[in-house]
Amino acid sequence: MNDLALLLTPEGRALLDEVRDTEPARELAVATRLRRDHPAELVSAALGQARLRQRAVAKFGAEDAGRMFFTPNGVEQSTRASVAAYRAGRLKELGVASVADLCCGIGGDAIALARAGIRVLAVDRDPLTAAVARANAEALGLAGLIEVREADVTEVDTAGYDAVFVDPARRGGRGRVFDPEAYSPPLSWAVATALQAPRAALKIAPGIPHEVVPAAAEAEWISDGGDVKEAVLWFGTGAPGAVRATLLPGPRTLLGRGLPDPGVRPVGRYLYEPDGAVIRAHLVAEVAEEVGGGLLDPTIAYVTTDEARPTPYATGYEITDRLPFNVKKLKALLREREVGTLTVKKRGSAVEPEELRRKVRPQGPNAATVFLTRVAGAPTMLIGRPLG
Repeated sequence: MNDLALLLTPEGRALLDEVRDTEPARELAVATRLRRDHPAELVSAALGQARLRQRAVAKFGAEDAGRMFFTPNGVEQSTRASVAAYRAGRLKELGVASVADLCCGIGGDAIALARAGIRVLAVDRDPLTAAVARANAEALGLAGLIEVREADVTEVDTAGYDAVFVDPARRGGRGRVFDPEAYSPPLSWAVATALQAPRAALKIAPGIPHEVVPAAAEAEWISDGGDVKEAVLWFGTGAPGAVRATLLPGPRTLLGRGLPDPGVRPVGRYLYEPDGAVIRAHLVAEVAEEVGGGLLDPTIAYVTTDEARPTPYATGYEITDRLPFNVKKLKALLREREVGTLTVKKRGSAVEPEELRRKVRPQGPNAATVFLTRVAGAPTMLIGRPLG
């Protein structure tokens, strides 16, 4: 709290601007110089905040990250701005004008909601986290739409709000928490709160078992740039039981149609690797139907076809070679093709990509992708190249 208070002073803000682009290797020299004219505590706080802002650029962009304030946990656990903006947009489309943001953290979601024109009550029980959220609302000119309250979310009355958004803490003293009832607050409390609101969105880990998703919820898995970021349970959307996978940027959304598992077929000329959000949402069958393909193996989420049919929900490859798993044969083939840039993907294989790359030592001007997988239960290597 003291560090934040120091940084919010005119001297602190000026010092933050001065150390903005300090590289880690230069921190000691910069700190030594600055301590001649500034208190040591302030210099340490400014350099620490500069490091956090640099880390936050990946999630918030350089412009916002350069003005916001962060805690180490806040950088780690906050929602990526593109995902928060997408979710805020969905709430806006649902007619939501006010949201109770429970477990608001440093305010990443509250910022996205306010930028969508939604009035926000942002609640967090940690005094420093709440203070940082308040400072961020002010730094980005959104204090008029965001009220920050330091309180236990289980004691907050949300009756006056159009929607509730809950982002339970999923990390404990020993790291990431996988049991939804070990969230803070537990998923059962979040669901009960959601059911009492006109609309609600609960942010949860993307690995949540489908069987624990409430029947009243619509479940959505979201990826950004191919990386799965989160799952969201939506309430009050008029689509209980629906499942969707949303890919950012876009957004592009694949809706589940309740299709049976696709059949297994021989390896074709093309292979499709569904996006991680599609796989997490159990919508591989929808992708297989879209491209007219089947599975390589009943337990592997690779789809194969004889014809190229581009889809935004999977990355396509043309397969040039199929080999039983054999490192020597792979090395010989890559040498023959003069492959120096090798992308290794695996699904259903215990071999580590870096280990394989070291063993085959690719050299040459060409590029290729090797898939370590199973075909009809047998360890197999498929070599190919991405579709243009």
